[in-house]
Amino acid sequence: MASGDGNGSVADAANILIEKRRISSPCRGIHAYLVTYRSQGLAVQGYYMKPAGRGPYPTMIYCRGGIGRVGMVTLTRILPASIRGFAVFAPFYRGTKGSEGRDEFGGEDRHDVYSALKLLRSLPEAGPQPTVVVGFSRGSINAMLAARDCPEIGGAIVWGGVTDLRLTYEERIDLRRMLKRVVGHPVKDVAAYEERSPVCWIDRVNIPVLIMHSNQDENVSLRHAVMLADKMEELGARHEIIIYDGQPHRFSPEMLERAWDDVVAWVRREVHG
Repeated sequence: MASGDGNGSVADAANILIEKRRISSPCRGIHAYLVTYRSQGLAVQGYYMKPAGRGPYPTMIYCRGGIGRVGMVTLTRILPASIRGFAVFAPFYRGTKGSEGRDEFGGEDRHDVYSALKLLRSLPEAGPQPTVVVGFSRGSINAMLAARDCPEIGGAIVWGGVTDLRLTYEERIDLRRMLKRVVGHPVKDVAAYEERSPVCWIDRVNIPVLIMHSNQDENVSLRHAVMLADKMEELGARHEIIIYDGQPHRFSPEMLERAWDDVVAWVRREVHG
């Protein structure tokens, strides 16, 4: 019982999946799971949510922001996507909440996203449509790496996303100690910063990209979104940018609902249409 496009199989799931345990869902009609799976030999975890039926459902990978407990993904964070009909997998990343290994902020932890993608597409309820990947804040680094490296991804959403890690180092003095410890110094470790900056290799992303950002984002400046959009415009690459007015990094509940509607409308038009 593989997914409809043949990219996944029961064998793939058996090799990657360690445990898929049903947990309490915040919403009737939506099933939630805590999943433990293999990534580069490590046991890592993530949340999986889907509508209660058998499917098939379009698939989505949600890449959380932050690092460690800061910005940890919650079920309510990915619930809007499942309510809108998606089967959604959200990796915690290695080194977080029971996952083995060490989060490298877009380094080897990218493989936690790649493995989650293979597992998600191997599930029997996964539909045949290309998977979309959503990256929030720092998660945009992981999401765009998947968009670059994984042919199963059909569209990418950069939501309040970091697109130039060197710019983050300049703007976020409060993050410099963490970045030097996890990634390195932007002058001494140029390659490490470039590899975590989608603007440096967006020419290698050959799928449509939706860029969503607020003009009042206090954590990731609007410059990140504009830089990525300008670069894609220069390349003639398929993209769209939506700038929301007056919202903080984490949108208000009302604007969050509108933003998820924008995501689904774009996916249906540009990826699944």
